[in-house]
Amino acid sequence: MAKISPLAPASFPTIPPVAGVRFASGAAGIRYPGRVDLFYAEFAEGTSVAGVFTRSSMPSVPVDFCRTALTAGSGHARALVVNSGNANAFTGKAGIAAARATVQSAAKLAGTDINHVYVSSTGVIGEPPPAERITAALPTLKATLGNSDWEAAARAISTTDTFPKGSVRIAKIGGVPVTIAGICKGSGMIAPNMGTMLGYIFTDAKIPPAVLQNLLSRSTEKSFNSITVDSDASTSDTVLAFATGQAEHQWVAAAGDAHFRDFRKKFDEVLLDLAHQIIKDGEGASKFVSVTVTGAAGSGAAKKIALAIANSPLVKTAIAGEDANWGRIVMAVGKGGEKADRDKLAIVIGGVKVAADGEVVPGYDEAPVAAHMKGSDIVIEVDVGVGSGKATVWTCDLTHEYININGDYRS
Repeated sequence: MAKISPLAPASFPTIPPVAGVRFASGAAGIRYPGRVDLFYAEFAEGTSVAGVFTRSSMPSVPVDFCRTALTAGSGHARALVVNSGNANAFTGKAGIAAARATVQSAAKLAGTDINHVYVSSTGVIGEPPPAERITAALPTLKATLGNSDWEAAARAISTTDTFPKGSVRIAKIGGVPVTIAGICKGSGMIAPNMGTMLGYIFTDAKIPPAVLQNLLSRSTEKSFNSITVDSDASTSDTVLAFATGQAEHQWVAAAGDAHFRDFRKKFDEVLLDLAHQIIKDGEGASKFVSVTVTGAAGSGAAKKIALAIANSPLVKTAIAGEDANWGRIVMAVGKGGEKADRDKLAIVIGGVKVAADGEVVPGYDEAPVAAHMKGSDIVIEVDVGVGSGKATVWTCDLTHEYININGDYRS
Protein backbone atom coordinates (compact mmCIF):
# COMPACT_ATOMS: atom_id res chain seq x y z
CA MET A 1 0.00 0.00 0.00
CA ALA A 2 1.00 3.64 -0.52
CA LYS A 3 1.69 6.04 2.33
CA ILE A 4 -1.38 6.07 4.57
CA SER A 5 -3.66 9.07 4.14
CA PRO A 6 -3.21 11.74 6.83
CA LEU A 7 -7.01 11.68 7.22
CA ALA A 8 -7.18 7.92 7.96
CA PRO A 9 -8.92 6.67 11.11
CA ALA A 10 -6.62 5.69 13.99
CA SER A 11 -7.49 2.02 13.54
CA PHE A 12 -9.79 -0.42 11.80
CA PRO A 13 -12.99 -0.93 13.85
CA THR A 14 -13.61 -4.09 15.85
CA ILE A 15 -16.38 -5.82 13.91
CA PRO A 16 -18.05 -8.85 15.52
CA PRO A 17 -19.20 -11.89 13.54
CA VAL A 18 -22.48 -11.53 11.67
CA ALA A 19 -24.61 -14.65 12.03
CA GLY A 20 -25.17 -16.29 8.67
CA VAL A 21 -22.03 -14.87 7.05
CA ARG A 22 -18.76 -16.79 6.61
CA PHE A 23 -15.90 -15.44 4.53
CA ALA A 24 -12.21 -15.73 3.70
CA SER A 25 -9.57 -13.70 1.87
CA GLY A 26 -6.43 -14.75 0.08
CA ALA A 27 -3.80 -14.09 -2.58
CA ALA A 28 -4.69 -15.34 -6.05
CA GLY A 29 -1.94 -13.48 -7.92
CA ILE A 30 -4.46 -11.60 -10.05
CA ARG A 31 -2.08 -8.69 -10.67
CA TYR A 32 0.59 -8.60 -7.96
CA PRO A 33 2.24 -11.77 -6.56
CA GLY A 34 1.60 -12.33 -2.87
CA ARG A 35 -0.99 -9.57 -2.51
CA VAL A 36 -4.31 -10.43 -0.84
CA ASP A 37 -6.68 -9.82 -3.73
CA LEU A 38 -9.62 -12.22 -3.46
CA PHE A 39 -12.60 -12.26 -1.10
CA TYR A 40 -15.15 -15.08 -0.93
CA ALA A 41 -18.26 -15.17 1.27
CA GLU A 42 -21.09 -17.63 1.82
CA PHE A 43 -24.49 -16.80 3.28
CA ALA A 44 -27.16 -18.74 5.10
CA GLU A 45 -29.98 -20.07 2.98
CA GLY A 46 -32.75 -17.50 2.55
CA THR A 47 -30.42 -14.48 2.75
CA SER A 48 -31.95 -11.39 1.16
CA VAL A 49 -29.87 -9.21 -1.14
CA ALA A 50 -30.22 -5.70 -2.55
CA GLY A 51 -27.96 -3.80 -4.91
CA VAL A 52 -27.26 -0.44 -6.48
CA PHE A 53 -24.91 -0.04 -9.42
CA THR A 54 -23.13 2.42 -11.67
CA ARG A 55 -25.17 4.33 -14.22
CA SER A 56 -22.18 4.43 -16.54
CA SER A 57 -22.95 3.41 -20.12
CA MET A 58 -19.73 1.36 -19.95
CA PRO A 59 -20.50 -0.99 -17.02
CA SER A 60 -18.15 -3.81 -16.11
CA VAL A 61 -19.12 -7.44 -16.77
CA PRO A 62 -19.62 -8.17 -13.03
CA VAL A 63 -22.11 -5.29 -12.81
CA ASP A 64 -24.16 -6.91 -15.59
CA PHE A 65 -23.98 -10.29 -13.82
CA CYS A 66 -25.15 -8.79 -10.52
CA ARG A 67 -28.06 -6.98 -12.15
CA THR A 68 -29.16 -10.23 -13.75
CA ALA A 69 -28.81 -12.17 -10.51
CA LEU A 70 -30.93 -9.68 -8.56
CA THR A 71 -33.85 -10.42 -10.86
CA ALA A 72 -33.26 -14.08 -11.68
CA GLY A 73 -32.46 -14.97 -8.07
CA SER A 74 -35.60 -13.27 -6.69
CA GLY A 75 -33.56 -11.13 -4.32
CA HIS A 76 -31.75 -13.96 -2.54
CA ALA A 77 -28.03 -14.75 -2.32
CA ARG A 78 -25.79 -17.59 -1.17
CA ALA A 79 -22.29 -16.45 -2.23
CA LEU A 80 -20.17 -13.42 -3.12
CA VAL A 81 -16.81 -13.26 -4.91
CA VAL A 82 -14.79 -10.04 -5.12
CA ASN A 83 -11.39 -9.58 -6.70
CA SER A 84 -9.03 -6.62 -6.95
CA GLY A 85 -6.31 -6.01 -9.51
CA ASN A 86 -8.50 -6.37 -12.60
CA ALA A 87 -11.85 -4.62 -13.16
CA ASN A 88 -13.11 -7.01 -15.85
CA ALA A 89 -14.42 -3.94 -17.67
CA PHE A 90 -14.27 -3.44 -21.44
CA THR A 91 -13.00 -7.01 -21.79
CA GLY A 92 -15.43 -8.40 -24.40
CA LYS A 93 -16.17 -12.12 -24.63
CA ALA A 94 -13.14 -13.01 -22.51
CA GLY A 95 -14.56 -10.95 -19.65
CA ILE A 96 -17.96 -12.58 -19.89
CA ALA A 97 -16.37 -16.03 -19.90
CA ALA A 98 -14.23 -15.11 -16.87
CA ALA A 99 -17.21 -13.87 -14.84
CA ARG A 100 -19.23 -16.93 -15.83
CA ALA A 101 -16.42 -19.28 -14.77
CA THR A 102 -16.09 -17.50 -11.44
CA VAL A 103 -19.82 -17.63 -10.75
CA GLN A 104 -20.07 -21.29 -11.73
CA SER A 105 -17.11 -22.22 -9.53
CA ALA A 106 -18.54 -20.35 -6.53
CA ALA A 107 -22.00 -21.82 -7.08
CA LYS A 108 -20.56 -25.32 -7.02
CA LEU A 109 -18.62 -24.62 -3.82
CA ALA A 110 -21.65 -23.08 -2.11
CA GLY A 111 -24.04 -25.74 -3.37
CA THR A 112 -26.35 -23.25 -4.97
CA ASP A 113 -27.70 -21.92 -8.27
CA ILE A 114 -25.61 -19.43 -10.27
CA ASN A 115 -28.37 -16.84 -9.88
CA HIS A 116 -27.64 -16.73 -6.14
CA VAL A 117 -23.96 -15.85 -6.64
CA TYR A 118 -22.73 -12.26 -6.84
CA VAL A 119 -19.40 -11.18 -8.30
CA SER A 120 -17.45 -7.90 -8.31
CA SER A 121 -14.12 -6.83 -9.72
CA THR A 122 -11.97 -3.72 -9.35
CA GLY A 123 -8.65 -2.63 -10.79
CA VAL A 124 -7.29 -1.99 -14.27
CA ILE A 125 -9.81 -1.52 -17.09
CA GLY A 126 -9.40 -3.18 -20.48
CA GLU A 127 -7.15 -6.11 -19.58
CA PRO A 128 -8.43 -9.71 -19.88
CA PRO A 129 -9.10 -11.09 -16.38
CA PRO A 130 -7.14 -14.19 -15.24
CA ALA A 131 -10.20 -16.28 -14.42
CA GLU A 132 -8.15 -19.43 -13.91
CA ARG A 133 -6.29 -17.82 -10.98
CA ILE A 134 -9.56 -16.90 -9.30
CA THR A 135 -11.21 -20.29 -9.76
CA ALA A 136 -8.02 -22.07 -8.64
CA ALA A 137 -7.92 -20.04 -5.41
CA LEU A 138 -11.59 -20.35 -4.45
CA PRO A 139 -11.44 -23.94 -3.05
CA THR A 140 -8.71 -22.86 -0.62
CA LEU A 141 -10.81 -19.94 0.55
CA LYS A 142 -13.80 -22.26 0.91
CA ALA A 143 -11.74 -24.47 3.23
CA THR A 144 -10.79 -21.52 5.43
CA LEU A 145 -14.17 -19.79 5.79
CA GLY A 146 -14.56 -17.89 9.06
CA ASN A 147 -16.45 -14.89 10.41
CA SER A 148 -14.07 -12.46 12.08
CA ASP A 149 -11.22 -11.13 9.89
CA TRP A 150 -13.02 -8.14 8.43
CA GLU A 151 -9.84 -6.11 8.03
CA ALA A 152 -8.32 -8.73 5.72
CA ALA A 153 -11.55 -8.72 3.72
CA ALA A 154 -11.41 -4.95 3.34
CA ARG A 155 -7.79 -5.15 2.20
CA ALA A 156 -8.59 -7.87 -0.33
CA ILE A 157 -10.98 -5.61 -2.25
CA SER A 158 -8.64 -2.58 -2.27
CA THR A 159 -6.67 -1.03 -5.14
CA THR A 160 -5.09 2.40 -4.54
CA ASP A 161 -6.67 2.61 -1.07
CA THR A 162 -4.14 3.50 1.61
CA PHE A 163 -6.16 2.01 4.46
CA PRO A 164 -8.88 -0.67 4.79
CA LYS A 165 -12.38 0.67 5.33
CA GLY A 166 -14.92 -0.84 7.70
CA SER A 167 -17.82 0.22 9.88
CA VAL A 168 -20.23 -1.41 12.33
CA ARG A 169 -23.30 -0.53 14.38
CA ILE A 170 -25.57 -2.51 16.68
CA ALA A 171 -29.24 -1.71 16.07
CA LYS A 172 -32.47 -2.95 17.60
CA ILE A 173 -35.58 -4.17 15.82
CA GLY A 174 -38.45 -4.44 18.26
CA GLY A 175 -35.95 -4.58 21.11
CA VAL A 176 -33.85 -7.37 19.57
CA PRO A 177 -30.20 -6.44 18.86
CA VAL A 178 -28.87 -7.01 15.34
CA THR A 179 -25.48 -6.28 13.78
CA ILE A 180 -24.84 -4.12 10.73
CA ALA A 181 -21.30 -4.45 9.35
CA GLY A 182 -19.83 -2.96 6.21
CA ILE A 183 -16.62 -2.84 4.21
CA CYS A 184 -15.84 -0.84 1.11
CA LYS A 185 -13.07 0.31 -1.17
CA GLY A 186 -12.55 3.55 -2.98
CA SER A 187 -9.90 6.20 -3.39
CA GLY A 188 -9.98 7.49 -6.98
CA MET A 189 -12.44 7.42 -9.88
CA ILE A 190 -15.08 8.41 -7.33
CA ALA A 191 -18.17 10.32 -8.45
CA PRO A 192 -20.88 7.74 -7.93
CA ASN A 193 -24.30 7.72 -9.53
CA MET A 194 -25.35 4.86 -7.24
CA GLY A 195 -22.75 3.94 -4.69
CA THR A 196 -19.04 3.76 -4.29
CA MET A 197 -16.71 1.69 -6.40
CA LEU A 198 -17.30 -1.39 -4.24
CA GLY A 199 -19.20 -1.66 -0.95
CA TYR A 200 -20.78 -4.52 0.97
CA ILE A 201 -23.14 -4.38 3.93
CA PHE A 202 -23.96 -7.44 6.04
CA THR A 203 -26.61 -7.88 8.73
CA ASP A 204 -28.20 -10.76 10.60
CA ALA A 205 -31.57 -8.98 10.49
CA LYS A 206 -34.58 -10.63 8.86
CA ILE A 207 -35.50 -8.21 6.07
CA PRO A 208 -37.48 -9.05 2.91
CA PRO A 209 -35.65 -8.30 -0.38
CA ALA A 210 -38.03 -5.50 -1.40
CA VAL A 211 -37.65 -3.73 1.95
CA LEU A 212 -33.87 -4.14 1.87
CA GLN A 213 -33.73 -2.71 -1.66
CA ASN A 214 -35.81 0.29 -0.63
CA LEU A 215 -33.57 0.87 2.37
CA LEU A 216 -30.33 0.58 0.40
CA SER A 217 -31.45 2.80 -2.46
CA ARG A 218 -32.64 5.52 -0.09
CA SER A 219 -29.58 5.39 2.14
CA THR A 220 -27.14 5.34 -0.77
CA GLU A 221 -28.53 8.60 -2.09
CA LYS A 222 -27.54 10.35 1.17
CA SER A 223 -24.12 8.76 1.47
CA PHE A 224 -22.25 7.17 -1.44
CA ASN A 225 -24.18 9.29 -3.96
CA SER A 226 -23.16 12.44 -2.10
CA ILE A 227 -19.39 12.07 -2.34
CA THR A 228 -16.88 12.93 -5.04
CA VAL A 229 -13.10 12.69 -5.21
CA ASP A 230 -12.43 13.55 -8.85
CA SER A 231 -15.79 13.67 -10.72
CA ASP A 232 -15.04 10.40 -12.56
CA ALA A 233 -17.77 7.77 -12.23
CA SER A 234 -16.39 4.24 -12.22
CA THR A 235 -17.39 1.47 -14.60
CA SER A 236 -17.58 -0.89 -11.63
CA ASP A 237 -19.60 0.94 -8.96
CA THR A 238 -21.44 -1.63 -6.88
CA VAL A 239 -22.99 -1.62 -3.41
CA LEU A 240 -24.64 -4.81 -2.18
CA ALA A 241 -26.49 -5.41 1.08
CA PHE A 242 -27.07 -8.90 2.50
CA ALA A 243 -29.55 -9.71 5.29
CA THR A 244 -29.14 -13.30 6.54
CA GLY A 245 -32.33 -13.45 8.61
CA GLN A 246 -30.64 -15.23 11.54
CA ALA A 247 -31.87 -12.78 14.19
CA GLU A 248 -35.24 -13.50 15.83
CA HIS A 249 -37.15 -10.24 15.82
CA GLN A 250 -40.54 -8.83 14.90
CA TRP A 251 -41.42 -9.12 11.21
CA VAL A 252 -40.50 -6.12 9.05
CA ALA A 253 -43.23 -5.44 6.52
CA ALA A 254 -42.07 -2.07 5.19
CA ALA A 255 -39.07 0.24 5.46
CA GLY A 256 -41.25 2.76 7.28
CA ASP A 257 -42.28 0.41 10.13
CA ALA A 258 -41.92 2.12 13.51
CA HIS A 259 -40.01 -0.79 15.06
CA PHE A 260 -37.56 -0.61 12.13
CA ARG A 261 -36.62 3.04 12.86
CA ASP A 262 -33.47 2.34 14.86
CA PHE A 263 -32.20 -0.08 12.21
CA ARG A 264 -32.76 2.51 9.47
CA LYS A 265 -30.82 5.09 11.49
CA LYS A 266 -27.88 2.75 12.18
CA PHE A 267 -27.86 1.50 8.58
CA ASP A 268 -27.58 5.11 7.39
CA GLU A 269 -24.73 5.68 9.84
CA VAL A 270 -22.75 2.72 8.50
CA LEU A 271 -23.11 3.84 4.87
CA LEU A 272 -22.25 7.46 5.67
CA ASP A 273 -19.24 6.39 7.75
CA LEU A 274 -17.94 4.29 4.86
CA ALA A 275 -18.58 7.07 2.35
CA HIS A 276 -16.67 9.55 4.48
CA GLN A 277 -13.76 7.11 4.75
CA ILE A 278 -13.55 7.02 0.97
CA ILE A 279 -13.21 10.80 0.86
CA LYS A 280 -10.61 10.69 3.63
CA ASP A 281 -8.67 8.27 1.43
CA GLY A 282 -9.16 10.25 -1.77
CA GLU A 283 -6.07 9.91 -3.91
CA GLY A 284 -3.58 12.48 -2.66
CA ALA A 285 -6.11 13.99 -0.23
CA SER A 286 -4.94 16.14 2.69
CA LYS A 287 -8.27 17.75 3.61
CA PHE A 288 -11.84 16.50 4.17
CA VAL A 289 -14.34 19.00 2.76
CA SER A 290 -18.07 19.33 3.37
CA VAL A 291 -20.14 21.55 1.08
CA THR A 292 -23.68 22.50 2.08
CA VAL A 293 -25.95 24.43 -0.26
CA THR A 294 -29.20 25.99 0.96
CA GLY A 295 -31.79 28.29 -0.60
CA ALA A 296 -31.94 26.32 -3.84
CA ALA A 297 -35.01 25.68 -5.98
CA GLY A 298 -35.15 22.08 -4.66
CA SER A 299 -33.00 19.43 -3.04
CA GLY A 300 -31.91 18.13 -6.43
CA ALA A 301 -30.84 21.59 -7.53
CA ALA A 302 -28.99 22.10 -4.25
CA LYS A 303 -27.08 18.87 -4.76
CA LYS A 304 -26.08 19.79 -8.32
CA ILE A 305 -24.74 23.14 -7.16
CA ALA A 306 -22.92 21.51 -4.23
CA LEU A 307 -21.32 18.99 -6.59
CA ALA A 308 -20.30 21.79 -8.97
CA ILE A 309 -18.40 23.35 -6.07
CA ALA A 310 -17.00 20.03 -4.83
CA ASN A 311 -15.84 18.96 -8.31
CA SER A 312 -14.26 22.27 -9.29
CA PRO A 313 -10.49 21.82 -9.81
CA LEU A 314 -10.03 25.51 -8.98
CA VAL A 315 -11.90 25.22 -5.69
CA LYS A 316 -10.15 21.97 -4.78
CA THR A 317 -6.66 23.27 -5.57
CA ALA A 318 -7.33 26.47 -3.62
CA ILE A 319 -8.23 24.30 -0.63
CA ALA A 320 -5.08 22.25 -1.13
CA GLY A 321 -3.06 25.47 -1.17
CA GLU A 322 -4.92 26.74 1.91
CA ASP A 323 -6.01 29.79 -0.07
CA ALA A 324 -9.26 31.42 1.08
CA ASN A 325 -10.19 32.28 -2.52
CA TRP A 326 -13.96 32.38 -2.16
CA GLY A 327 -14.36 33.88 -5.64
CA ARG A 328 -13.83 30.38 -7.01
CA ILE A 329 -16.89 29.23 -5.08
CA VAL A 330 -18.93 31.97 -6.77
CA MET A 331 -17.65 30.72 -10.12
CA ALA A 332 -18.62 27.12 -9.31
CA VAL A 333 -22.15 28.14 -8.27
CA GLY A 334 -22.55 29.94 -11.58
CA LYS A 335 -21.46 26.96 -13.67
CA GLY A 336 -23.79 24.60 -11.78
CA GLY A 337 -26.62 25.20 -14.25
CA GLU A 338 -29.26 25.67 -11.54
CA LYS A 339 -31.18 28.78 -10.49
CA ALA A 340 -29.25 31.08 -8.17
CA ASP A 341 -29.75 34.75 -7.31
CA ARG A 342 -26.44 36.56 -7.74
CA ASP A 343 -27.61 39.46 -5.57
CA LYS A 344 -28.68 37.22 -2.68
CA LEU A 345 -25.75 34.82 -2.75
CA ALA A 346 -24.17 34.20 0.67
CA ILE A 347 -20.99 32.25 1.50
CA VAL A 348 -19.75 31.01 4.88
CA ILE A 349 -16.38 29.28 5.31
CA GLY A 350 -15.48 27.68 8.62
CA GLY A 351 -18.37 29.45 10.32
CA VAL A 352 -17.22 32.88 9.12
CA LYS A 353 -19.54 34.83 6.84
CA VAL A 354 -17.53 35.86 3.81
CA ALA A 355 -20.16 37.19 1.43
CA ALA A 356 -23.82 38.19 1.66
CA ASP A 357 -26.36 39.82 -0.63
CA GLY A 358 -24.11 39.23 -3.60
CA GLU A 359 -20.98 40.94 -2.31
CA VAL A 360 -18.20 40.66 0.24
CA VAL A 361 -19.28 41.31 3.83
CA PRO A 362 -18.32 44.84 4.95
CA GLY A 363 -15.22 44.73 7.11
CA TYR A 364 -14.48 41.12 6.09
CA ASP A 365 -11.34 39.85 7.84
CA GLU A 366 -9.73 36.97 5.95
CA ALA A 367 -7.49 35.92 8.85
CA PRO A 368 -9.91 33.49 10.58
CA VAL A 369 -10.89 31.96 7.23
CA ALA A 370 -7.23 31.52 6.30
CA ALA A 371 -6.67 29.84 9.67
CA HIS A 372 -9.59 27.49 9.00
CA MET A 373 -8.12 26.57 5.61
CA LYS A 374 -4.98 25.32 7.34
CA GLY A 375 -6.98 22.65 9.17
CA SER A 376 -7.84 19.18 7.89
CA ASP A 377 -11.65 19.59 8.01
CA ILE A 378 -12.97 22.31 5.74
CA VAL A 379 -16.60 23.48 5.93
CA ILE A 380 -18.19 25.49 3.12
CA GLU A 381 -21.79 26.77 3.25
CA VAL A 382 -23.53 28.55 0.40
CA ASP A 383 -27.05 30.01 0.17
CA VAL A 384 -28.20 30.74 -3.38
CA GLY A 385 -31.33 32.70 -2.40
CA VAL A 386 -34.08 31.24 -4.57
CA GLY A 387 -35.94 28.63 -2.48
CA SER A 388 -35.76 26.11 0.37
CA GLY A 389 -33.77 23.28 -1.25
CA LYS A 390 -30.83 21.95 0.76
CA ALA A 391 -28.11 19.35 0.23
CA THR A 392 -24.69 18.39 1.58
CA VAL A 393 -21.90 16.64 -0.32
CA TRP A 394 -18.40 15.68 0.71
CA THR A 395 -15.12 15.88 -1.18
CA CYS A 396 -11.38 16.32 -0.69
CA ASP A 397 -8.74 18.68 -1.95
CA LEU A 398 -6.77 18.14 -5.15
CA THR A 399 -3.02 17.85 -4.65
CA HIS A 400 -0.09 17.00 -6.90
CA GLU A 401 -0.03 13.54 -5.35
CA TYR A 402 -3.26 12.75 -7.26
CA ILE A 403 -1.30 13.20 -10.48
CA ASN A 404 1.56 11.05 -9.18
CA ILE A 405 -0.82 8.19 -8.30
CA ASN A 406 -2.82 8.22 -11.53
CA GLY A 407 0.10 8.93 -13.83
CA ASP A 408 1.68 5.71 -12.55
CA TYR A 409 -1.42 3.57 -11.94
CA ARG A 410 -0.64 0.63 -14.25
CA SER A 411 3.03 0.21 -13.30
